[in-house]
Amino acid sequence: MRKKIIQLAFMLGGGALAMTILPILWELIGYSDLIWVNNPVTDFILGALIFYLLSLIAWQLVDRFIKQIETILSEESPLKLLLGSLSIMIGLALAVLVTSPLRSIPDNIFLNAGVPILAMLVLGYFGYRIGTGRMEDVYHFVGTLTSRMRIKSPRGNEKDSDILTADEANYHHYKILDTNILIDGRILALVKTGWVEGTLLVPNFVLYELQYIADAGEPLKRIRGRRGLDILNELRNNSSIPLEMWDGDYEDIKEVDEKLIRLAQELNGILITNDYNLNKVTSFQNVEVLNLNELAGALRTSVAVGDRLQITLVKNGRERQQAIGYLDDGTMVVVEEGRQHLQETVAAEVTSSLQTDAGRMIFGNYIETV
Repeated sequence: MRKKIIQLAFMLGGGALAMTILPILWELIGYSDLIWVNNPVTDFILGALIFYLLSLIAWQLVDRFIKQIETILSEESPLKLLLGSLSIMIGLALAVLVTSPLRSIPDNIFLNAGVPILAMLVLGYFGYRIGTGRMEDVYHFVGTLTSRMRIKSPRGNEKDSDILTADEANYHHYKILDTNILIDGRILALVKTGWVEGTLLVPNFVLYELQYIADAGEPLKRIRGRRGLDILNELRNNSSIPLEMWDGDYEDIKEVDEKLIRLAQELNGILITNDYNLNKVTSFQNVEVLNLNELAGALRTSVAVGDRLQITLVKNGRERQQAIGYLDDGTMVVVEEGRQHLQETVAAEVTSSLQTDAGRMIFGNYIETV
């Protein structure tokens, strides 16, 4: 289908071009008096036939070029495409307005056609660059506007309005993803549950870091990088929450973490990460962070001293009579006097628990084999 459309475009363009050029050619070779040759219908048919033959060779090049344009456009955010289109139209309109006096100059093809076309190209390009050159300011404006729209309530409902106004400071339209959270992959499952609101934002420098890791020489790094790229593609195809790419950069900053902090400050966004160090650094930068590890820890089963657990003991502990098992959420349980019951499911009474940076540990005493 695409091939036929390209060939049809070639034929229409060739026919229109022939209707302009061939009358001049017939006059030069002395055929201008032959009506059956020098007429618009014949000229159009000849031009369409010539360009059809040309399209048999050139259509693949045009098709490849169109696919490249489609790939570039699909990677851009809808907001940037909209602003770019509007700014290009403004630039073209300005070029037409500025060059309109030149069209009245007789017998000067350069001033009548050349200068207007050149002005349209230049002003259209500058319009696009100006319209999309400060996308971070546009994102910040959209985020602020969205926050304000959320606090509007029906007329006369002052109580609801007060509640939403108080909640405005806790809402961040953009949820900025870092490299580690994409490699981790749990963000995809969280998004599918519908617990994340707003718009996911992935900066280009995070994408470049993922591509660098995916191209690394170490096999483990390559696997991690490719996993991050796969998760990003699945998030882009997921309809639960919109995802946008941010194509800006901070040339004066080298570290990706510092760039993420700067971006979150400018857009009034919130970082989603599982990086322990990034979480600590942002606490001094007035930037809010959603740490996925903290969320997972908060959702683990609450265990109190004296509770009974059923646990399968899988390996020996550090101490002489200890054995270790794991709950369904991965929490490690150390059972005293359990070494004699390895590979068995036992009942244990909780005596204490310990929270560490690596996770939670539960200690208990063996009661009986289940």
